[in-house]
Amino acid sequence: MQNEIITVTRDCDATLIPAGEEIKLIKGTRVRITQALGGDYTLFVNGNLVKISGQDADAIGLEPVVYEVDESKVDLSIPVEKDLVWDQLKTVFDPEIPVNIVDLGLIYDMNIEHMATGGSFVNIKMTLTAPGCGMGPMIAQDAQNKVRTVPGVLDVNVNLVWEPQWDRDMMTDEARLQMGML
Repeated sequence: MQNEIITVTRDCDATLIPAGEEIKLIKGTRVRITQALGGDYTLFVNGNLVKISGQDADAIGLEPVVYEVDESKVDLSIPVEKDLVWDQLKTVFDPEIPVNIVDLGLIYDMNIEHMATGGSFVNIKMTLTAPGCGMGPMIAQDAQNKVRTVPGVLDVNVNLVWEPQWDRDMMTDEARLQMGML
């Protein structure tokens, strides 16, 4: 489906890349998928790139992604596994870069606080590849939403930080290879 022209079947929300401005894709608009990673889609439309949430995938003829946890089946007395949080963070992508935010080296710290009353609070410190990136709040919100789907996670706080400044040396070898830097 990537690189074929698709007609939007219903109005849906989108985010203009790299400005981060919210726009509306109108039914009948012709788009091309340029990236389909982490359940979200980057589309080329009228000379611009936009991102739509996987929850709106039906607007481009694909199956919508649902990010929900049935809390009635979650045992809040069991601590959240750190690996499950990292796995969710690896499903978050900058819509312009085909590498997840973990392998890009954007996550500086992640800790889980197990609450005495049950459940867990996750605190994440992350940065961006460029401080002026208009997509920063959207990427942070995406990370928050996806981590919130981990069973037992009651709340997530994502802080954007600028120190230390990100550089390419923070990327994993796998990310560098994928980006053609190795």
